[in-house]
Amino acid sequence: MKDQQPYAKKSFGQNFLVDRNFISKIVDAIEPVSSDIVIEIGPGRGALTEPLLERCGRLVAIELDRELIPILHDKFDESDRFELTNEDVLKIDFSDVHPGFQLKLVANLPYYISTAVLLHLLPYRDRFATMVLMFQREVVDRMTAEPGRSERGFLTVVVEAFFEVERLFNVPPNSFLPVPKVWSSVVRLRPRSDVGPLASNEAEFEKLVGIAFRQKRKTILNNFKGAANEPGAVDPVQFLSASSIDPKRRAETLTIDEWKRLFTNWVANVV
Repeated sequence: MKDQQPYAKKSFGQNFLVDRNFISKIVDAIEPVSSDIVIEIGPGRGALTEPLLERCGRLVAIELDRELIPILHDKFDESDRFELTNEDVLKIDFSDVHPGFQLKLVANLPYYISTAVLLHLLPYRDRFATMVLMFQREVVDRMTAEPGRSERGFLTVVVEAFFEVERLFNVPPNSFLPVPKVWSSVVRLRPRSDVGPLASNEAEFEKLVGIAFRQKRKTILNNFKGAANEPGAVDPVQFLSASSIDPKRRAETLTIDEWKRLFTNWVANVV
């Protein structure tokens, strides 16, 4: 095979991580051991794949870009602990990936697909002991925003409700090729064991949060009033009163305990 590296594709949001220091830090963050099965989403040219494969028991790489497949095969096929899938991660049923084993996951996610991937992984969260993910820094600002912060939104609440979120470190633009215009950040997610009523129906919880944040500058009451004619709607005044939520508040001010209280009443009245 010719030693010819493909260009990063804007259509895939590709920026290849090349800084060895940050590669090592990401690998260390996943804490791979010889008994682990690690899933890598978007291995690219294999910068993370190589050190991960040296430390884990088996590595399953999921790469959408067909032009990168022969490069990855050429680099890693000699190892019988390497698996490569040329597929869209949003179409993968993770319950079928090495069933019976708990997995670890690492990924460098472009902005345009980050929320979609997180929501796709949500129903499979108990399959993963740890997920180490790299996003644009602004996405991590949103994921980790405390109640009352303007950055707090739909993504914050859903992630915080189901995962313990630990912001690890920022990654400067010159750590990538091509060099992006923005900083990146790395977070570690571990599934919560105390999700309570949310475990019964993640999709309904997402629906509830989506309505509450539909127009962020509006009060939570007005957002629920705006959905009053939709299927499965609630009487917003009674619903918020029963949940002990001040209707004049905005959704960004609510804590996870308050969201759980809202969801308990939502299930009782809608589901």
